[in-house]
Amino acid sequence: MSSQKQKDDFYDSAADHGICTQHEGDKHSHDSCCNHHHAGIEDREGSRLLLTLILNLIIPVVQVIGGLYAHSVALISDATHNFSDFTAILIAYFAYRISQKGASFYNTFGYRRSEVMAAMLNVIILTGASGFIVYEASRRFSNPETVSGKWVLWIAGVGIVGNGLSAWLLHKDAGHSLNARSAFLHMMGDMMTSVAVFISGIVLLFKPWYWLDPLLSLLIVLFIMKNCWSVMKEAAAILMNATPKNINIADIGKSLEDIPEICGVHYLHAWNVSSESIAFSAHIVVEDQLLSQTEILAETIRNKLLTHFGIDHAVLQFETATCGNGGLLCEMSCGGAKK
Repeated sequence: MSSQKQKDDFYDSAADHGICTQHEGDKHSHDSCCNHHHAGIEDREGSRLLLTLILNLIIPVVQVIGGLYAHSVALISDATHNFSDFTAILIAYFAYRISQKGASFYNTFGYRRSEVMAAMLNVIILTGASGFIVYEASRRFSNPETVSGKWVLWIAGVGIVGNGLSAWLLHKDAGHSLNARSAFLHMMGDMMTSVAVFISGIVLLFKPWYWLDPLLSLLIVLFIMKNCWSVMKEAAAILMNATPKNINIADIGKSLEDIPEICGVHYLHAWNVSSESIAFSAHIVVEDQLLSQTEILAETIRNKLLTHFGIDHAVLQFETATCGNGGLLCEMSCGGAKK
């Protein structure tokens, strides 16, 4: 197979996976394709974040007014959560804008991890808001107040519609962006919270169970904390350059060694540059040959990494003899490589 044919296959595979790649010989035409592809996705994500931001300013204002009038701590708790969501969406929006900046000599990978840092900051904000909800709910258990079920129903209904629309706006981007996913989880949490408050309002129309209001607030906190833990774990893994959860280093090593021209592979690394991109590096042992022949092999490897493992940024070092201990994991880590 010719070198150009392999390049074409590689770019076709990249397009099928929604990933843009770059090759020096095709730089101009490919860069145009990349810019057009990413610009469309990114502009839509930014617009959806901005619209969600506006919605999440209106909803908590209505909820606070209604909660104070109805004496409902569940409504006020939900509004506090939604105010924190407004801040979270604002942070997510600014992080998204920052992430669009290109690479520099100081930040050679660009600013894409700003979105991951924003996701972690949003978790901290949500944790603080949850602490306030627990405090208010505990106080209401000790000193219950009469709650207007009718007002609770109306205001919770507003929350269900607004948060449901916000979640719908963000769900497409949640699949490929941790920043958007953290915002989406906020919205889903808010919608489910509003549903719980709505149910409370129905009960209060028939039964004076005022303890139900703070109880639902505590259940809301548990739901929020569960989602926070999930986002925090993923964000921390990316910042620690951990192997992505859907990647198995041993499987990649075996897959590459199945290529006839490869004698062995070692020192494999895989990490997320951002929540949307996976980078990979490895030492590849081959027979002594011309450099131009390794370029052909490199295209084959990159194509396999992309189509089988979703790796879109591969850095390969070719060698004619195994260096170091020859293990899959790098021996430079402190205390040696651990399984």
